[in-house]
Amino acid sequence: MTIATDACNEHRLKVYREIKANEEHLNSLDHDGSKVTFVVDQEIPEPDENLRVFYFDIDNCLYPSSTRIHDLMQIAIVNYFEKQLGLDKVHAEELNRTYYKQYGLAIRGLTLHNGIDPMDYNTLVDDALPLQHILKPNLKLRETLIRLRECGKIDKLWLFTNAYKNHALRCVRLLGIADLFDGITYCDYNHAESLICKPDPAAFEKAKRESGLGDFKNAYYVDDSGSNIKTGLSLGIPKCAHLVEDKVLDVLGKTPEGSIVIKDITDLDKAFPELFQIN
Repeated sequence: MTIATDACNEHRLKVYREIKANEEHLNSLDHDGSKVTFVVDQEIPEPDENLRVFYFDIDNCLYPSSTRIHDLMQIAIVNYFEKQLGLDKVHAEELNRTYYKQYGLAIRGLTLHNGIDPMDYNTLVDDALPLQHILKPNLKLRETLIRLRECGKIDKLWLFTNAYKNHALRCVRLLGIADLFDGITYCDYNHAESLICKPDPAAFEKAKRESGLGDFKNAYYVDDSGSNIKTGLSLGIPKCAHLVEDKVLDVLGKTPEGSIVIKDITDLDKAFPELFQIN
């Protein structure tokens, strides 16, 4: 057995232990909003021209970037490049940046150019993150989303993420808001041949189709990526909020003209005041 193989196997064993601890914690949750109440892979509805849908990005959006989960994710990704592809750290970091800039996700580049199994990648990266030590129930966010639902101006609150469903659902369960959404559009790592992600317009069309939205003019959208917001605006979503907690990161794209900037997800009532007004 080579040294490289030893490192690869050791990496896997460590990750599997972390995943087991993550699953045990997730199964123990009992706070409000800790259970998903919508059907995850629901049947595609007929498009409704009058349906109003609010789309929510998850990572660094429903929780703040200052949690530095993104940094942990980058460490896990670089570890994957090193241990599973046999790259040194410098080349691993460089390839990760290249794929992220080109495709919006490292996994997209890995699938296209390195022939990796996307589900194996998801296991060794996203599933292994110790999110339970970072994310806690956000009562202010829960209150904001409840207000948005109760005002009756939106028909569906819809999760729209580049992550696979495991990670996405774990985030909203830990935040205590998993019961406040009507569905989710996620990056389906199970189908590597058709893997699409934001900012590709095809990902937005997928979210539109899965949520039943008939026309982008009836959509609202919040995301921390300027590139994603730019696509949303170009497709005809009239009001998009770019969440910038601190400063705009070049890799995420600049704030596009025509978008609304907010610093915190609980500022939605400032960005979309018309949605929070009770008639």
